[in-house]
Amino acid sequence: MTSTVTSLSPDTIARLPKAVLHDHLDGGLRPATLVELAASVGHRLPTTDPAELAAWYVEAAGSGDLVRYIGTFEHTLAVMQHREGLLRTAEEYVLDLAADGVVYGEVRYAPELMVRGGLTLNEVVEAVQEGLATGMAKAAADGTPVRVGTLLCGMRMFDRTREIADLAVAYRDAGVVGFDIAGAEDGFPPADHLAAFAHLRSESVPFTIHAGEAHGLPSIHQAVQTCGALRIGHGVRITDDIADGRMGRLASWIRDRRIALEMCPTSNLQTGAAASIATHPITELRRLGFRVTVNTDNRLVSGTSMTREMSLLVDEAGWTLDDLRAVTVDALESAFIPLAEREALIADVVLPAYAAHA
Repeated sequence: MTSTVTSLSPDTIARLPKAVLHDHLDGGLRPATLVELAASVGHRLPTTDPAELAAWYVEAAGSGDLVRYIGTFEHTLAVMQHREGLLRTAEEYVLDLAADGVVYGEVRYAPELMVRGGLTLNEVVEAVQEGLATGMAKAAADGTPVRVGTLLCGMRMFDRTREIADLAVAYRDAGVVGFDIAGAEDGFPPADHLAAFAHLRSESVPFTIHAGEAHGLPSIHQAVQTCGALRIGHGVRITDDIADGRMGRLASWIRDRRIALEMCPTSNLQTGAAASIATHPITELRRLGFRVTVNTDNRLVSGTSMTREMSLLVDEAGWTLDDLRAVTVDALESAFIPLAEREALIADVVLPAYAAHA
């Protein structure tokens, strides 16, 4: 890590502009909102005390098992099956990002998991976009503007990915900026969904793929070389292709072509993909020149925020202001929005703010 002379307290980090590329809408509800919405739809929660519910999520997700981690979403999804729940959670999502100092975010979710209440896929997307737009308008009025783009997820263990890819194409100019596949990684390789990825490429819609979290190099290789992903969700297991600082062909390819790794330190600890913040691969990968980005993954489930993720890296892995600025710029350079918008955020928002704190 490069050195810099500054005090990086959580309060200082909270004021810094941030960018988050990997964050799930259904993993980031406010605990109090989850309690209220669950009561309105008659869904039973582990507890109706918001503080206890927040603690339950962190404990349940910290089992080291990705399948159990994913299972905690049963409760959030239960309250996101109707227009009212989607509007509220999307609006609050944006306001929570703004309060965390995020100036650009990409939020992802799987529309196919939100149709049990009778909504169509299109109605789900339109409700989420309306809620996000309301949140962005309120954040701007409060003097904390944040730009939020949407990634639509196909679930890799089901058979609707091509249908969701069509949805991403249809809403490409209405707030949807890209596509992803999510869900249990082991046993459900990216190459199973080639038709969806081919369609997205033909329509010039960018996509990222969850890979290298619960499964190793074959998953990452398929995501990049077979499917054509522009970014990798997590990608922690790329270290399997690095020994004593020497990189194999796949690791070199990803580094040299600036394929961003959407790394989520706290989440990776919870799912067993990393052992500690101090030894998380993100620090070594950054030192080796990879384009790494810092992300929250699921703010409720992981009990985290961008401020917390950055603070942990500072306190436990020795990161500096220079490191935080670099990964923020890298995230914006890898965002799925037009170049001019990315450059404006970097030049007009991020760099001046970090210079002021140097």
